[in-house]
Amino acid sequence: MIQSVLSHQLGQPGSRLPVTIKLAGALAGVLLATAACGGGSSDGGDTSGTAGLKGKTVNFVGYGKDNPWGAYFNGVFVPKLESQGVKVVDLTTMDPGTAVTNFNQAISNKPDLIVAALLDTSSTVVPIKKAKQAGIPVLVFDGRPDPSVDGDVMQVLSDNEALGTAAAQNLVEGLKAQGRTSGNIIAITGTKSGFAAQDRVKAFDAELAKTPEYKVVDIQDGNWDPTLSGKIATQLFAKYGCSGIQGAYGMADYQALPIVAAAKQAGCPVGGKDGLIVTGSNCFKAGIDAIKAGTLYGTATEDPGTIAEQTADYVIRYFNQQNPPAKELVKEERVTAKNVAQFEEQCSKA
Repeated sequence: MIQSVLSHQLGQPGSRLPVTIKLAGALAGVLLATAACGGGSSDGGDTSGTAGLKGKTVNFVGYGKDNPWGAYFNGVFVPKLESQGVKVVDLTTMDPGTAVTNFNQAISNKPDLIVAALLDTSSTVVPIKKAKQAGIPVLVFDGRPDPSVDGDVMQVLSDNEALGTAAAQNLVEGLKAQGRTSGNIIAITGTKSGFAAQDRVKAFDAELAKTPEYKVVDIQDGNWDPTLSGKIATQLFAKYGCSGIQGAYGMADYQALPIVAAAKQAGCPVGGKDGLIVTGSNCFKAGIDAIKAGTLYGTATEDPGTIAEQTADYVIRYFNQQNPPAKELVKEERVTAKNVAQFEEQCSKA
């Protein structure tokens, strides 16, 4: 399983509409009122209103624009807020250590809200606690925070467990369609220190455990980096050879496609009746095109545009004192050649 291989090698450390996680009403109300530093009551107003937005400052500790997913997310999220009169301070990065430094800088800036993606879940516990002590509300998006500070932040989350499950289902379905009764799988993940990747690995393991004839033989941290993912894939095909790998999981389409390229470079067949079965996630247009071409077996949603819109909408509702729920979850879907037409538009914006 992925988790056991990961522990051995690396050490222990959307249908499209968002689905709201309904917490106890009183608890959610108290949490958000506290986070707002005396925020107002729910007025049911239009989320597009700007009365509560003009002059507000958001410090954005999100994913860096050098990451394909982050670049598209930022290109949707930031303009939507700025168009409403919000000043957005860019503190984005793909380096976990720099992200912690930037989070602390955001606290020093004393904005009206910090919006953050947690590349390193453990390392952001202290900054989140500091923000709470300073009376600065925090909204986390994509991957969940450490349980010790779960109640100290608002959240708009990808359903990362569903994404991990979908990846395992894609691989098993593809391998079975080829008539394989066993198979070795490699996986190249997102940043291992964040719960976005960890939750996918956990769910992937649980789903794959239902078919023990297919096993993970190697897993590497690709840090959500397509170039690094390609280098890792090249090394793995050199290590195991074409006959030693039957399936591959790239945790994002932009990680899965470098696996496909590395396999072809190594002379390994991809897709078809007896080629390598590859699945991605975090769907992109290039991934959709690869599914249609038969080189990528499947992917899943979690496209950056959908969650960017939802996160910006959450900020707007928050500043308009509409008391959004403490947590919102974006519904994710599995995508293969069978239903690719249904998700092509959603997944082809980035």
